[in-house]
Amino acid sequence: MGIVALFVWFVVLVTAGGLFIAYVRGEPIRLEPRNKAVLITGCDTGFGHALAATLDDIGFNVFAGCLDSRGDGARKLQEGASSRLLVVQMDVSKDEGVQAALATVKQNLPEPKRGLWGIVNNAGLSTFGEVEWCNIDVYERTAQVNLFGSIRVTKAFLPLVRRAKGRVVTITSGIARQAIPSRSVYVTSKYAMEGFCQCLRYEMKRWGVHVSIIEPGNFVAATGIFTKENIQRIGDKMWEAMPEEVRQDYGRDDFDKKVATMAYYSNIGTRDKTPVIDSFVGALLDKYPKIRYEPKDWYWHMRTFIMTHLPAVIGDNIYIY
Repeated sequence: MGIVALFVWFVVLVTAGGLFIAYVRGEPIRLEPRNKAVLITGCDTGFGHALAATLDDIGFNVFAGCLDSRGDGARKLQEGASSRLLVVQMDVSKDEGVQAALATVKQNLPEPKRGLWGIVNNAGLSTFGEVEWCNIDVYERTAQVNLFGSIRVTKAFLPLVRRAKGRVVTITSGIARQAIPSRSVYVTSKYAMEGFCQCLRYEMKRWGVHVSIIEPGNFVAATGIFTKENIQRIGDKMWEAMPEEVRQDYGRDDFDKKVATMAYYSNIGTRDKTPVIDSFVGALLDKYPKIRYEPKDWYWHMRTFIMTHLPAVIGDNIYIY
């Protein structure tokens, strides 16, 4: 039996073992959501918008942080929600914006002595481009939301969560632990956030606070974070800002192929947000929450295992080269 066949059997056995363990564990024990308050960032659109509506439906008191509290997303969310949901103006990249949101939450907590049950760090930016194509301000702007924004929110609201012995839940990415070409800006911010959450998890254990990571597969098509139009717009802006030497070395044809690849990638992922929303709910309500929730299809589950557990040369040759 060749090495490839042995490898395939190894992956099959590991996958089967994981399924068996999941079956034996059965359905998780869930806590009661009533009288629990949760803050969610990035509720204008995407996962945050859907999660805010879901948590409101099941009985949470929801503080829905929106970048534009008067925008269409915030308005639609408020119109369809109960009186328990409050839209909060919140720019996670600004200290003053987070502190103003903290004051609003404190003033509107239904039972202040209970504290805040959960923080959901969901707000995020995404972009693409090879390292030489992206200016440093693109790295800084993305990190200011994805990394420092989540840290800023966590630090501001953590005393309230400690009071409740609650939960801190942060969404990273399926590519946070397995870098891919042309995504260094995004991966850098999410990889760093994984490290922050791990440190926080250790520190919060003595306080009875659970820290969980949501690590989804490809749900770009479900969130609409990338469209054909904005991918092209990002590409055009990137090309114009690129140093002339870099443009000459790479060439427009190679650049356009990478932009087209990104457009293709944005349309092939899972379109149903439900697996991610269910993971968020589990992280907030499971009596014994997981350290990491991975709402992924089988392709991404297998790829994650190979890229994080096997020698790098194997994953590199299967998925990168």
